[in-house]
Amino acid sequence: MFGLTGLAYPPSLSEAETEHLINTIKDWSASNGLMIRPPPTVIAANVDPKCIAAINAPVTLFPSPFPRQCFAQALGVQTTYNELYAAVSRNEEFIEDTVKQVIEGDEFIKNLWAVHQKVKAEGYTQSLSLGIFRSDYMIHQDTTTDSPTFQAKQVEFNTIAASFGGLSYYTSRLHRYLSTREYPLLNNAISSDMMELPSNNSVPGLAAGLETAFNAYPTSELGHTNCILFLVQDGERNIFDQRHLEYRLAEVAPSVPLFRLALSRIKAHTSLADTPRRQLLYHPPQCPGRTYEVAVVYLRGMYDPSDFPDQDAWDARYHLERSAAIKCPTVLTQLAGTKKVQQVLATTPQPAAAAAAASSVLSSFIKVADAEQVVELSRTFTNIYPMDTSPAGLEARRRALDPALAEAYVLKPQREGGGNNIYRGAIPAFLSSIPEEHWKSYILMELITPPPVSNLILRNGALEKGGVICELGIYGTCLWDQKTDEIHHNELAGYLLRTKGDKSEEGGVAAGYGCMDSCWLV
Repeated sequence: MFGLTGLAYPPSLSEAETEHLINTIKDWSASNGLMIRPPPTVIAANVDPKCIAAINAPVTLFPSPFPRQCFAQALGVQTTYNELYAAVSRNEEFIEDTVKQVIEGDEFIKNLWAVHQKVKAEGYTQSLSLGIFRSDYMIHQDTTTDSPTFQAKQVEFNTIAASFGGLSYYTSRLHRYLSTREYPLLNNAISSDMMELPSNNSVPGLAAGLETAFNAYPTSELGHTNCILFLVQDGERNIFDQRHLEYRLAEVAPSVPLFRLALSRIKAHTSLADTPRRQLLYHPPQCPGRTYEVAVVYLRGMYDPSDFPDQDAWDARYHLERSAAIKCPTVLTQLAGTKKVQQVLATTPQPAAAAAAASSVLSSFIKVADAEQVVELSRTFTNIYPMDTSPAGLEARRRALDPALAEAYVLKPQREGGGNNIYRGAIPAFLSSIPEEHWKSYILMELITPPPVSNLILRNGALEKGGVICELGIYGTCLWDQKTDEIHHNELAGYLLRTKGDKSEEGGVAAGYGCMDSCWLV
């Protein structure tokens, strides 16, 4: 396993060692905020009516082995990915073309595009845009060579509510603590100098992006104090992950007010100033006599149709979009993160040299001087196909409808948040269950074949042991001007490793599929 020949990993544990390690992890997690609100399947709402319970986030007992060269590969392209998606969001014509290819079967995407068109008609008043991005990868094992080789292949690119930066930061710290205090004491000891555990600055990095955007917003001409506003889903269970960013900002920028507001309360507690700029004003329910001007509005929701149960919710999204606040993300940036955009960018010949990549769709969004970076991005692509009636789309449909061929693919809608994909043998029946004219709102992605890895997962107090699949997420922050194309800030911002059992199709931690993990570089 990744060059760990001769080392049984994870190490075999005695019953006493297992109990001790679990208790240590539970105590460290509670002491350091590596926590989530429990799902109702663990603690029923009627048992905890005041929502005072919190439990350890699901986490691996050991950091998972991860190929050093793949980790470096993913880190090395993140700022280029930041630049790419900032450029995509600025190209309205490109986004419109991709949106029109999927809206016939996707009312959610259609409504998002309508919000943009409505605001564009009256005129945007804020040209700055903040991206808190996460590019997700799995390790593809190529067995066609004499000795297996590994490459990081992109699963998806997240442009809205890229979560787990807070919990990933503390998971890395947990495993570092265990590597120095606990693993060396096991009967099958792992010395601390054996493990290369990379540093992870996800909390400081993401908070720095928010602070940069806040500082780019002008002093209120209305005489209000500027603030940052987190918009969160009602009943949010992943609250501690978000709070860690808030607490970091309180440390490094104590004078910056930061508030949280549930999506359902947007119209009740915010208003737009009756000025040409349409400043977004926040009226905190805990102190209704005060008014703040929102410099940055950070969406931790509004990525799923369930966040829009009625027209009032869509009116709230329009209300935000037309304001002067710096949005993270704007509607255009959110649409840039659709699977269709990923498919179009990835549908280019795999270049062998920088010159061969110069004419690709991808290269049109990257500076000419960075042709080599186009090559590096292309190396992270896997095969993705449209499901339209083009020649490529018809071939994809043939494969998706064939029960045997479909085993090598995943069918993806234009959604974020986990739990939306259709895998392998389930694809033909699913396609048969929906109108054929809706097929083109999906993309077909070739499944990545990761190498075998084993670990132990602590979830809801129970231990799971066996094969696992790891998914690496690299965070980036970017602040740019939609009008001038100027990029004011472009930084790498740490990493996330999510791990799930190798029999699970989905990997969402909050959705109950995956768990938090960190990398042991090998």
